[in-house]
Amino acid sequence: MSSDRRKEIEAKRAKLEELREARNRRSKLKNADTATPGSGSGGPSTPRRSVATGDVGDFINSIFRESKAAGAGSSGRNSGDVTPSSSIPGTPSMSHLGLSVSQSGRLSRQSDFSSSAATTLANSGTDIVMDRKERVIYSKSVQTMEVETETSPGVDDDLRQRLLKERDAENEALERELEAESVKLDEEIEQEIREIPPEELAGILAAPELLEFVDRTTKIFHRALNDRYDYIRDYRVGTEAGGDESEGRVKRVCEFWDERYGKNRSITDVDWSLQYPELSVASYNKNPAALNEPDGIVAVWNLHLLERPEFVFHSQSDVLSVTFSPFHSNLVFGGTYSGQILLWDNRSKHLPVLKTPLSAAGHTHPVYSMQMVGTQNAHNLITCSTDGTVCSWLVDMLAQPQETLELIHAGHNKTGEVAVTTLDFPDNETTAFWVGTEEGNVYQANRYDRAGAKAGLNQYDVYKGHAGPVMGLHFHPLVGSVDFSDLFLTSSVDWTVKLWRSKSLAKPSTGPNVVSPLYSFDEADDYVYDVKWHPQHPALFGTVPLDSTTAGSGRAINKLQWDHKDGRRVALGGSDGKLYVYDIGDLALPKESEWNELQKTISGISGGGPGVQTNGTATDGIVAGR
Repeated sequence: MSSDRRKEIEAKRAKLEELREARNRRSKLKNADTATPGSGSGGPSTPRRSVATGDVGDFINSIFRESKAAGAGSSGRNSGDVTPSSSIPGTPSMSHLGLSVSQSGRLSRQSDFSSSAATTLANSGTDIVMDRKERVIYSKSVQTMEVETETSPGVDDDLRQRLLKERDAENEALERELEAESVKLDEEIEQEIREIPPEELAGILAAPELLEFVDRTTKIFHRALNDRYDYIRDYRVGTEAGGDESEGRVKRVCEFWDERYGKNRSITDVDWSLQYPELSVASYNKNPAALNEPDGIVAVWNLHLLERPEFVFHSQSDVLSVTFSPFHSNLVFGGTYSGQILLWDNRSKHLPVLKTPLSAAGHTHPVYSMQMVGTQNAHNLITCSTDGTVCSWLVDMLAQPQETLELIHAGHNKTGEVAVTTLDFPDNETTAFWVGTEEGNVYQANRYDRAGAKAGLNQYDVYKGHAGPVMGLHFHPLVGSVDFSDLFLTSSVDWTVKLWRSKSLAKPSTGPNVVSPLYSFDEADDYVYDVKWHPQHPALFGTVPLDSTTAGSGRAINKLQWDHKDGRRVALGGSDGKLYVYDIGDLALPKESEWNELQKTISGISGGGPGVQTNGTATDGIVAGR
């Protein structure tokens, strides 16, 4: 429901409440009027009587009428005389009484109606006796005063009842109107909050906005639930002496698995984010049992979100290699089985935002390895495929490669192409790189022409030592007090890991030259798919499968990668589709003497002196696979 519609409903609710309050107020007023029908004084009202000027005259006329009726039987009536003196014998004249009659027949207001009038009336045979002596004085001003009329109590009651009935009728009409308005508003509100039909509800639940909101908010809840911090820890309680129980031990931190994305899939490559140490990425191949699902999957996992991936990206082909951009925290690159290079942005949807075309301008064979080289302001993505092609790409333009190299070796009998399976650049090097091939040899190549060497594959120096395809190649990181950046490790399906020293680029060979490994680690009893130097410890490296630690569910481990922060954690991608994260504890913390000890060991290996053992383990500083 939109915010405007919600506001409209709230306004209707407020209006309905106001109508109900008005109805209640009218009901209270009606009850109050019924309880007090009077004027408010507490008792019946007494009508006010005023003495009118005509009352005295009426009183006197009534006296004369009675006198006339009393004498009518003996002397009769003279109907022609209208004056009292002529019609009633023995009655004193008006002048004798001191009352003068005006032309209009009204009595004079200067007459003195006193005891003499009463005596005369008594002698004339009337029975009227004036018990109370009253002196009435008439004046013009009194005669013309406003006379207040008297209303009888019955008229007041009828009027009041009629007014009450009219008011009750009006109140009843208002009540009916309020009730109709209330019913109408209730119906409108019920219509707005009615039960949504299943079809409409399904459309609402499938709305992209709702799905995005639910996905974003549930991630926040899951991160909070997976936080392992002890919120009820009491810092007043001292810790026991003896240090951490996990000191010097390798322990599993977590495993990432989502049946929806990992079922019947294998992890082909892993990497850690340089900007966010808690994020790792894994690429997956095809699920043969799910024809409607995308062939390739890339999942970004969060150490604080174990139930599901932080982001999921799709590909139309199996994703064989993946890497975070070290210069852009939102970008992820992937190499596919079809030869396409894909770019995903976590601010967009599942599909790639950029991809290379399926043409001869780029790769047409599987891309098993890629690496970002350069600086923040000038960097390129270097990719290689099994057709011997190495391409350099600009991040914001994947329509065609910026550079293309064809790695061809003249010593190959059937084809001159070198099937590249892996490549790596030494630290602080952006032009020279080394590649491992399916034939088991390692070659050095140049991106550009340089002094004494041309762009492309070095035809003279060949690093021979493996009896099977080279699956992993990694140069020693440039850390510590001693420079070991000329050392690199290779792993192969021949069950061995070999240590090499690269030939100096300043002194290129002018003729065929075979370079042999410094040392061979033969402890593995299965294919060794990957090998990586530790980013902080000079003499520590990891291989898969591991020798001393049982990792995963027992199935093969395909790839490993140390985290870039301090190297305490290592991510292992398994063929069961699960991503395992292990913590090696204090093994990641080198001593100050480690570089000197490794230097002595390497010197001993190169000269065949002490430090070399026949069982394939260099005990003076090199830890193979542990």
